[in-house]
Amino acid sequence: MGRWQVNVTREENGTWTARVYYRDYGGDQRRKTKRGFESEAEAEEWCESFAQENSGAVDVTFEKFFETYKADVALRIRLNTWLTKESIVEKRIMPWFGSMRMNEIKPVDVVRWQNSLMGYRQSNGKPFSATYLRTVNNQLSAIFNHAVRFYGLPKNPCAATTRMGSQKGPEMKFWTKDQYLEFADAIADKPQAFYAFDLLYWCGIREGELLALTPADFDLQNARLNITKSYQRIKGEDVVTDPKTPKSKRSILMPKFLVEEMTEYLEELHIGDDERVFPVTKHFLEHEMRRGAMRRDWSASGFTTCATATSRCSSTWGSRR
Repeated sequence: MGRWQVNVTREENGTWTARVYYRDYGGDQRRKTKRGFESEAEAEEWCESFAQENSGAVDVTFEKFFETYKADVALRIRLNTWLTKESIVEKRIMPWFGSMRMNEIKPVDVVRWQNSLMGYRQSNGKPFSATYLRTVNNQLSAIFNHAVRFYGLPKNPCAATTRMGSQKGPEMKFWTKDQYLEFADAIADKPQAFYAFDLLYWCGIREGELLALTPADFDLQNARLNITKSYQRIKGEDVVTDPKTPKSKRSILMPKFLVEEMTEYLEELHIGDDERVFPVTKHFLEHEMRRGAMRRDWSASGFTTCATATSRCSSTWGSRR
C-alpha cells in the first residue's frame, strides 16, 4: 500500500480494530481508526478501501480523476453547461494532460500547454479567440481546484501561472430601432420568425428563453412575459431547464403593440398552455437572421448582423413605427 501502513488487532471482546497510518500531501503524519469488525479479513478490507478512496483521486491520471470530477459536479449544474465543459476538456485538455498523474503535474506543464493552444491555428488559419482561451484555462483550473478542495492535492499548478486569454471579448453590437425594423420587414413573410424576433428584441430575452415559452408564460391582461425556463436541443433531444442563472427568472413588461401582436398570434396557434409557442431550434433563428440580412443586402451597405443573444434593445420602446 505504499506510503500507507496498516495495523489490524484483535480486542478483548473478540472484535477487530483497524488502524491506517499515513502522511497527507502536506507531509503530516495521520492515523485513521475504525473498530468493531467481526473478522480480521473485514478489518483488512476496510483498510484497503480507505487507502484507495483517500489516495487514489490525486495519485491517478488526470483522465481518471476527471471521472471523479464528473461524478461530483455534473449533476449540480445545468446539463448544457456540463456538456460544454466536458467538450472543452475532451478536445483541449485531455490530449495534453490525460495520461499525466494529477500530483505530478507542475506549473511548467501548464505553461507549455498554454503555449501550444495560443500557437494553434484553426482550419481557417485563425488562432483561438482570447475569450475562448480564457474559458479553456478556467476549466483546467476548476478541475485542479476541486482536487485541492476535496481530495488533498497540495496546490493548483495553474495558480503559479499567468492565465491565458482574456475575459473581455469583442465589443457587442446592438441594433438600433431603425435597423431592427428594417430587419423585421425582411422576415415578415414568416410569422413564426417575425414574432420570435419581436420578442427577442423588444423584451431582451435569450434565445433559449424564447424557445421555451408556452402560452402559460404570457400574462397578456397585465402585459407581462414570465421567464421561468430555457430550451436546449441536446444530443437530439428537447431539454427544458431552469434559466441560465437564478436571477434570470423574471417578469418582463411588454409594450402595448407587442401584447396585441402576441394575443392574435397565440389565438391562431390553437395549442395547449404547456406547448412550446416556437417549436423550432436555434438553427432556425440563425437561418432567419441570415435570410433577413440577405434580403436587405446589408453586407453591401456596410451593416453587420448581430447575434440574436446580443441583439437586446436597451432603449425605450416608443412604438413600432
